Amino acid sequence: MKGLKLSLVVLTATLFIGMSGMAYAFHSGGVAECEGCHSMHSPKAGGSFLLVGTDASSTCLSCHQGASDTGPSSYHVSTIDSKLTAGLAPLQRSPGGDFGWVKKTYTYAYGTPSVTYTEEGDIHGHNTVAVDFGYAADKKNTVAPGGTFASSQLSCASCHDPHGQGRRLSDGTYATTGAPIIGSGSYDTSAAPAAGEAVGIYRLLGSPAYKAMASVFTTYPIAVVPSTYNRSEATTQTRVAYGASGTNTWGKWCASCHPGMHSTGNYVHPVDASLTPTVANNYNMYVKSGDMTGSSATAFTSLVPFAENTGDFTVLKSHAKNNDSFLNGPASSDKVMCLSCHRAHASGFTHALRFDQGYEFMTKAGQYVGSNNPAVSGSRAPAQHRGRTNEEWQAAYYDRPATKFATYQRVLCNKCHAKD
Repeated sequence: MKGLKLSLVVLTATLFIGMSGMAYAFHSGGVAECEGCHSMHSPKAGGSFLLVGTDASSTCLSCHQGASDTGPSSYHVSTIDSKLTAGLAPLQRSPGGDFGWVKKTYTYAYGTPSVTYTEEGDIHGHNTVAVDFGYAADKKNTVAPGGTFASSQLSCASCHDPHGQGRRLSDGTYATTGAPIIGSGSYDTSAAPAAGEAVGIYRLLGSPAYKAMASVFTTYPIAVVPSTYNRSEATTQTRVAYGASGTNTWGKWCASCHPGMHSTGNYVHPVDASLTPTVANNYNMYVKSGDMTGSSATAFTSLVPFAENTGDFTVLKSHAKNNDSFLNGPASSDKVMCLSCHRAHASGFTHALRFDQGYEFMTKAGQYVGSNNPAVSGSRAPAQHRGRTNEEWQAAYYDRPATKFATYQRVLCNKCHAKD
């Protein structure tokens, strides 16, 4: 009976999601049904906290990994192992990325004499530990780069508060109590809370009241996403409207685990800093390598997003689109952030980057730099394709055809710096 009840809870949430087109029916901006994650009498053996999975991330993935996905699917953030064989890319296309990329290890050889190189899957993103789903701790980094957070403790609950105590009140301020959460605050369709009510913060992310393992968050993340967000960007982009207001910035939020990235010795690239007129102008004019004929009205790319210099959710909701109806580029006061270059979960590139930096070209002769591109040839070809086909590169770029870029497209650092 217990198993049946739990199954009905999950099935009901799934059906509600499917019928409504929304992806927040189960959590609804705050703590969800207790029995969806915990079992009073039959928790997973070997686990803790009466969880239905062996660990926190396994519990999350019991819903957030599909059993038989054939493409991007709503709230899924991980692709099953059977779909991650050689030559196949992970399926999910959410803004945060698919954790399946950390299971994709690429091996290639080149040089005289030939030397074999291995690009471990670990390097593609956050290695959240989910024993039931084959996810293990980072083999190289025992602690968070630039910090002390133990990699062996990294879970979905390290960044997301499963009980969702953080909330945004009707006056735009934040709290962890004092008003009931009426629903998600993450989406362009989210209701505005009335006086005495609140909505959840973006993605149930950790707030200053949430202490996850060794991480204590000191800021609230600000963003709005379209209600349909896990989707191919082959035709139109999915724009997350990131915001920044006062001390509530994405750089400070990420620094909860990576404070050393902001130290004097290591903090090289600005973050949470205004773009400046020069960079904003570059971004708005840059179309592709060799083409600076763009305008601010069509400049945005989800491969290089930015944080708008506002915490006004009415504004951000009007900018969170998936149909290319709002592609405005940045103003000089908008900000560069960690997520301008990195995805939060994982990606097809090293260090969870949004675009490749391992070779000077993203495309050659109008194709991605895959092993099946005739222009990728010669003794150094393996160092250019690094074990990937054109199709895998395209999947990593969320299915964008290579024709979206220049025939010889250089890396997208140039979207802001225009050196190509």
